[in-house]
Amino acid sequence: MKKAQLKRSSKGTWDFIGNKQVLKEPLILVFGDRKVLEANPVCKELKEIYPNGHIVIGSACGQVSNNALEENNPIATAIEFEKSTFLIKTSNILDFEEDSYKAGKELMEQFPKEGLKHVIIISEGSFVNGSSLTEGIESENTEKALVTGGMCGDADRFEKTLVSYNQEAKEGEIVAVGLYGESLEVSFSSSGGWTRFGPQRIVTKSKGNVLYELDGKPALDLYKMYLGDKSKELPSSALLYPLDVLTSEEEQSIVRSVLGVDEAEKSIILAGDIKEQSKVHLMMSNVDNLAYASEKAIELANMGRTQKAEMVLFVSCIGRKLVLDQRVEEEMENVKNGVEKDTVLCGFYSYGEIVPFNGESKCKLHNQTITLTLLSE
Repeated sequence: MKKAQLKRSSKGTWDFIGNKQVLKEPLILVFGDRKVLEANPVCKELKEIYPNGHIVIGSACGQVSNNALEENNPIATAIEFEKSTFLIKTSNILDFEEDSYKAGKELMEQFPKEGLKHVIIISEGSFVNGSSLTEGIESENTEKALVTGGMCGDADRFEKTLVSYNQEAKEGEIVAVGLYGESLEVSFSSSGGWTRFGPQRIVTKSKGNVLYELDGKPALDLYKMYLGDKSKELPSSALLYPLDVLTSEEEQSIVRSVLGVDEAEKSIILAGDIKEQSKVHLMMSNVDNLAYASEKAIELANMGRTQKAEMVLFVSCIGRKLVLDQRVEEEMENVKNGVEKDTVLCGFYSYGEIVPFNGESKCKLHNQTITLTLLSE
């Protein structure tokens, strides 16, 4: 696997991070601030450097390189597989009347199933319901390929997100990169570090990703009670107090971010679906625990590997970034310390992370987690 990484300057030039490599027809993953992507012809610029490149662009809440976390200027990571092959397919949620399940199902149907080993999902993060998207993808994942990736972001603005393949980034797009190859080795992990508090509650009324009642009481009233003075800062303060959700169908609980509140209906709007009769705990942050979670994540991702990782796809949540604040780069440093020096680290801070539970194979939408995908061939 050959790799090269570039950073776009404010002047519109692309500068190589580390050594420049000659790549003929690379897969190029580009992450950048949404406003920068809107204002600049990023795809056109990269086509001048890599005319035969396959360029996937996504907006982010911060983008990761081998050097550091970048807040504004896009980072491009170019990968040329020496033994493996890839196909790229797209779907747009606006073509499916915002039915995320159908969009995910149709997206996965486009791939030849034989030999499909791994799928990287880079999804729009504003209109797409990530939990429905992953269910649609898994409904057509007959060969049980590993699926990982994330929902694109818009910093802490929450206005709109952008994604594209071989064109300038646009709204509604979902891009999937399918990887094929017997020599390809892929491993993954996820880790949180959030702490539960308060009593366990039962979801007594919900619909889709809207939570109406806990223990028969208005969900927003209970949520505000636990937040205290922080409730005056809603909805922005909600990113610091996610929910831990356990359904009857799952053995492991999943974290759900609170994206908004409805004062009139006294409901809470979550980043993924929540089923009635689920068991719920509120969660709060501990900076040390969040920072340590990245150490745990790289340890888990390295377990059982037969080859050293050549690339790490890093997807972590904006909520974690806001809490960690000046310590946010510890996440990247801990991951880099767990791989070889020549391993390339790329990725972004997201509105949702896509990866199976540790020890399982079916992909899920996660929130407030750090997720890692390690690749080598």
